Parts: sequence; structure tokens; C-alpha cells
Amino acid sequence: MASVEVRRYRDDDAEAVKEIFTMGMSEHIPSSFMHILKQPPTQMVLMCVFCALMTSSKSFLFPILAVTLLLAGARQFVVYIFNKYIDTSLKQDLKDISETYMQKDSCFWVAEVDGRVVGMVACLPNDNAPACLELKRMSVHRSHRGMGVAKALCRTVADFTHDRGYAAVVLHTSVVQTDAQKLYEHMGYEKTREFVLPELAAKITNFTLFEYRLDLHKDGKSD
Repeated sequence: MASVEVRRYRDDDAEAVKEIFTMGMSEHIPSSFMHILKQPPTQMVLMCVFCALMTSSKSFLFPILAVTLLLAGARQFVVYIFNKYIDTSLKQDLKDISETYMQKDSCFWVAEVDGRVVGMVACLPNDNAPACLELKRMSVHRSHRGMGVAKALCRTVADFTHDRGYAAVVLHTSVVQTDAQKLYEHMGYEKTREFVLPELAAKITNFTLFEYRLDLHKDGKSD
């Protein structure tokens, strides 16, 4: 198995990082769509539409077609939300990674295998928890998952945080990112809270975010 090298970000990594981020986020579209379909409000709306059209048209074909169109519209809405988030991120913190992350108590790393950038992760101070650094932008190319890349990136963030005297690493992940949740729990992170984003669509679909925390030592900075 090829060895994984984790190093600090360089400006010539920009295109590879953007590609990994975009592909990684896009992979969550199917699971997010399935999450929406499993929610009671969604199922209730689909059932009501089907029954109403079935009663009024006295035909199976028209209700089925209408529900199919609703499902297609819902999936396109999910695609739109993810594309908007990707575009916003690329225009904000990922537009100039050196300026955003390569500062005091912040850093951005890439993972290389055979000279190819296949993973990324960053950390920076957390405004809501001064004792912690926040792990962000973790992503590994699909072709190199299961090779220990994500674990190496997690360890790099933990070591960086510990060396700077912070007490813990915190991060946020979503209800649909089940593989990420398993990874963080395997690395010793503990789930500390659950919350739903304030946007109406997130509340309707119960799109939950999880906060995880990895305590490093007792003598670090305190909240």
C-alpha cells in the first residue's frame, strides 16, 4: 500500500483542493435526497397529492406522473442547495486558502499519495469555544478512501491543536454523513450536541447537524 504524506498547503494545490471539495460535497446529494424522502412531512405531502389526484382523476397514471414530477423537483432543489453551498465556499474561505487558513493557530493541509493530492483538512480557532480549534474542510478523494488518509489528516489536526496548547478539537458534520461520523467516533471524538439549521427548509426536512469534540488534555486553555 502506498504511503500517505500529509503536508501544509501550497498555492499550487488550489485546483486539486477545489476539485476534491466539489466532488466530496456533490457525493452527499443522493443521501440528502433520501433523507428528505424519509421525513414524515414529505411522505404526507406525497400521499395527499396522490390521493387527491387519484380521487379527482380516477386514474392511476396522472397521480403517478404528478408524484414523479414532485420527486424530480425535490431532487433538483437538493442539487441547487448543494451547488449554492459549493459555490459560496469556493468564493469565500476556499478562494484564498493561504490568507484564510495559513495564519496563527490556523492551518490547511493536503494529503499526498504517490505525488497526487488526494485529501484535505483545515483547522482554525472556534469563536464559540476559545479553548478549541475547529476541524473543517475534511475530504478525501473517493479513489483513496479506506487507505488511512482521513485518519492521518485527523491526527495531524489533533497534533497541531495539542502543540498550540488548546484543550480540544471540535467539528460539525451532518446527519447524512454517516461514514464521517464513524470515522470521528473511531478517532475518539464524542458527540456533544445536535441541532437543526435555522433555515426553513432545514427545519421542515429535519436536516440535523452534529457537533463532535476531541478532548486532548486538561491543562490547555479553558473556555
